Amino acid sequence: MIRLTLALDAMGGDFGPAVTVPAALQALAYHPQLELLLVGDPAAINPLLSKTDSVLRERLTVITAESVIAGDAKPSVAIRASRGTSMRIMLELIKEGRAQACVSAGNTGALMGLAKLLIKPLEGIQRPALMTILPHQQRGKTVVLDLGANVECDGEMLAQFAIMGAVVAEDIIGIKNPRVALLNIGEEETKGLDNIHQAAVILRSIPSINYIGYLEANELLTGKTDVLICDGFVGNVTLKTMEGVIRLFLSLLKSSGDGGRQSWFMKFAKRWVKKRLARQFGHLNPDQYNGACLLGLRGTVIKSHGAANQRAFAVAIEQAMQAVERQIPERIAARLDAVLPKSD
Repeated sequence: MIRLTLALDAMGGDFGPAVTVPAALQALAYHPQLELLLVGDPAAINPLLSKTDSVLRERLTVITAESVIAGDAKPSVAIRASRGTSMRIMLELIKEGRAQACVSAGNTGALMGLAKLLIKPLEGIQRPALMTILPHQQRGKTVVLDLGANVECDGEMLAQFAIMGAVVAEDIIGIKNPRVALLNIGEEETKGLDNIHQAAVILRSIPSINYIGYLEANELLTGKTDVLICDGFVGNVTLKTMEGVIRLFLSLLKSSGDGGRQSWFMKFAKRWVKKRLARQFGHLNPDQYNGACLLGLRGTVIKSHGAANQRAFAVAIEQAMQAVERQIPERIAARLDAVLPKSD
C-alpha cells in the first residue's frame, strides 16, 4: 500500500479545529493509506484527539503554528506577516517534500498568493485558478474555473484555464475529448467582453481542445459542456448564487409543511413527492463537492469553503487525495508543453 501524506491547515475557516480535526479523523478512518499533518495550535487541537483510536492517532501528526491568517485580512498584508502561520507552514510542508498536497479553509487571497510564492506556477501558466467539479442534472460532472483566484483575466489566461480544465475532465472524470465552453452573457459570437473574444480565438487555434463556443449561466447544471471557463469574479458569483439556491431548495424539501387539516392521502402524497425530489436533486448538495483545487501550481493545493462543516471538509480532503493519485499537476504540465508556444 502506497502511503499518501497530506497537510491540513487546522486553524483555517470559520470553525477551525472544531471542523477540521473531526474531518481529518473521518478521512483517516476511511483511507488506511492516508497520513495527515495537522498544522495549528496544539492547545486547540489536542483536546479533540483525546479519545481518538490509537491506530488512527499513529497516522496523524500535530505540527505547531504560532498564529493564524484572519479570514478578512488583506492578502498583501497577510502574506508579508505570514511566517509562523498555520497556512504558510502547511504550504512549506509541500515545498519541503514532507506532504504531497494540502487543504485549507482559510483566506483565499492569502492562500493564492502564498501558494504562488512558495510552490510556484507551472511553466506556461501566468496565474493559478480555482477549479471545482460540479454535478449536473444528467448525473454527469462539469469542470468549472476560475472560481475566485483571479478577478480579472485576459484572453491568454482564460485559454490556459481551458487547457487545465480539459486535463481534469479527461484524467479525473474520464471524459474523452471533453467539450470546452466560455461562460458569457449570450451564445452569439458578437456578445461579451474583449477578453472572452480573445480566448475564443486562441481556443479555436488549439486542435487538441474541443472548443464548442459560448454558454450562458443558466446552462451551468444542464450538462451541455464538460469544462466551463470564466474569470474569478464571474465564477465566484455564479457558484455562490447557485449554491445558495440549491441550499434553499433542499431546505424547503426538508421542512415539514404538513400541518393543518389534510387527508391522509394528501399528507402521503406530499411526503412521497419530497422524497422523490430529494433523491433527484440531493446529489447537487454543495457539501458533496466542497473543495476547489488551485490548478496551475507545481503541487496540489485545495481550498475548502470557509463555512464548511465536517462532512464538507472531509470531501475537500478526498479531492486532495484524488488530485495526487491522478498526478494532475504533472499531467497539466505535459499538456501545456504540447500545446503552448515554445519560448525562445
